[in-house]
Amino acid sequence: MIPPQEASARRREIEDKLKQEEETLSFIRDSLEKSDQLTKNMVSILSSFESRLMKLENSIIPVHKQTENLQRLQENVEKTLSCLDHVISYYHVATDTEKIIREGPTGRLEEYLGSMAKIQKAVEYFQDNSPDSPELNKVKLLFERGKESLESEFRSLMTRHSKIVSPVLILDLISGDDELEVQEDVALEHLPESVLQDVVRISRWLVEYGRNQDFMNVYYQIRSSQLDRSIKGLKEHFRKSSSSSGVPYSPAIPNKRKDTPTKKPVKRPGTIRKAQNLLKQYSQHGLDGKKGGSNLIPLEGRDDMLDVETDAYIHCVSAFVKLAQSEYQLLTDIIPEHHQKKTFDSLIQDALDGLMIEGENIVSAARKAIIRHDFSTVLTVFPILRHLKQTKPEFDQVLQGTAASTKNKLPSLITSMETIGAKALEDFADNIKNDPDKEYNMPKDGTVHELTSNAILFLQQLLDFQETAGAMLASQVLGDTYNIPLDPRETSSSATSYSSEFSKRLLSTYICKVLGNLQLNLLSKSKVYEDPALSAIFLHNNYNYILKSLEKSELIQLVAVTQKTAECSYREHIQQQIQTYQRSWLKVTDYIAEKNLPVFQPGVKLRDKERQMIKERFKGFNDGLEELCKIQKAWAIPDTEQRDKIRQAQKNIVKEAYRAFLHRYGSVPFTKNPEKYIKYRVEQVGDMIDRLFDTSA
Repeated sequence: MIPPQEASARRREIEDKLKQEEETLSFIRDSLEKSDQLTKNMVSILSSFESRLMKLENSIIPVHKQTENLQRLQENVEKTLSCLDHVISYYHVATDTEKIIREGPTGRLEEYLGSMAKIQKAVEYFQDNSPDSPELNKVKLLFERGKESLESEFRSLMTRHSKIVSPVLILDLISGDDELEVQEDVALEHLPESVLQDVVRISRWLVEYGRNQDFMNVYYQIRSSQLDRSIKGLKEHFRKSSSSSGVPYSPAIPNKRKDTPTKKPVKRPGTIRKAQNLLKQYSQHGLDGKKGGSNLIPLEGRDDMLDVETDAYIHCVSAFVKLAQSEYQLLTDIIPEHHQKKTFDSLIQDALDGLMIEGENIVSAARKAIIRHDFSTVLTVFPILRHLKQTKPEFDQVLQGTAASTKNKLPSLITSMETIGAKALEDFADNIKNDPDKEYNMPKDGTVHELTSNAILFLQQLLDFQETAGAMLASQVLGDTYNIPLDPRETSSSATSYSSEFSKRLLSTYICKVLGNLQLNLLSKSKVYEDPALSAIFLHNNYNYILKSLEKSELIQLVAVTQKTAECSYREHIQQQIQTYQRSWLKVTDYIAEKNLPVFQPGVKLRDKERQMIKERFKGFNDGLEELCKIQKAWAIPDTEQRDKIRQAQKNIVKEAYRAFLHRYGSVPFTKNPEKYIKYRVEQVGDMIDRLFDTSA
């Protein structure tokens, strides 16, 4: 049960809370009444505002519509005035631009093209809107005059600023590919940059607006002339330079071109001069043949001018490739893309035809040289053909897109040169075989025949052109001639493309054929000599010359491709001839040979018959020795090593036999005048033999 005091306090607390709630409720009721009043006032204000806005809108909309109509009318008036001004301006174009057109575009191309644009627009306007008006004819006439002036300016710029490329710069351009060291690129500036920009703008305008292609003909004619003259200038440079230095040097880039060439001479292709130098080296070692004629024109007499012409042509071919590449780069900036190939084809024709005609002239000269057996002239075809084949990939790349007739010119020339080269090789081999035996042309001293030296010199030259010569032979399907079977792996789809291994074997077989023909001819020629010993010396000298020449020029490795025993075979031939020569001394040594001497007992007096026999032996030996030494002293063995070897061997044989003969009969009383028969001591005999093959002794 709750105490009375706590209940009283609890009641008071509840009463206080109730009073507070009543006050709060009264406050809320008053607030709601005020809010209702404010809401009523706001609704009243908004209703009044809406009414006023409706009145304002009803007043403004008519005014706005009227203003909009006025603005539209104003815009139409302004547009009409602008159109009138624009139309009127077309009627003034002729007057405004006539002076500029009359004065031409020189030095004011930008302004001139701007005037041409105005004239063109005027023409289009009158054509569309007033085709019968006199103004149309006037602006048309002015447009045509302006177009003609632009064409004339194009021609003038190309003519005045297109210069031939100097030979020195061309040589720099060519030699840049062969330099091992990094060199500054040699750039060709066919036209100054400002001029090039003007030419490009004119060409583009003529194509786009002038609808004219005549300028392309003008372009290729001018540039074609410069290209042709540049190549001809290089050729003339070679001719002039050959009289002083022999080889034109290629100085450095243009800004260093005064006095000091910084580049090496342009690398020259292999020519016959290398083989001639080899021949001179052999001559210094006593291997050269100086006597004995041949129906082959001597290679040593070849005019140096042939080398100059060959080098000039080869460098002109390289120059054409480089200059044509440069011309195409220039052309792509000036000529529209769909006309570039055709224009380029026309541009290069004169220069290309010049090279091809000159190449055919070389073929024709070689053909005539073959007829007169001047194979030194034919050799000019070899370096040229090799260079043409090496350059062909670049040629093909440059001529991409040109006509088929243009592309076929170089392959046609290559085929002609391969054909005439193969003909020269075959005719040379036949001439070696059929060179006549002319007694008055044979070397009196038995030295190397000129036919031999010429044949070896020709073969040495082929070392520099192994692939070229092999391809010549292969192109004529000479494999059947040499009984070499064709392996499908050695040929490509092209009938004239053979593997280097097959070409090498074919060339080796050809060289062996020439050497075989030469050997047969030498054997035939040796029969001209009445003395078998001189015939043997002749064959010995020629065989020895051939062998040493093969070894020194590395021809022996090429021969060994198909004839492994060639070197041994020549050594056997040489030894056989030495043995044949040595038999010539038998008529001397037979007199003192023991088998032919009388037998007698020591201390027993010789009979007259025995004394006479001994006298005859001494006399026969002395006469034979003197006769052979006199005759063979005039013979020649140019190879010092072989000469000494043959002398020494013969000296040993004769001295040994004579020593034994003297030992046996020198003290025998077979005569009252021994000095009459015993004329020579053993050492004197050796000295006499030491003077063999020495015309100066």
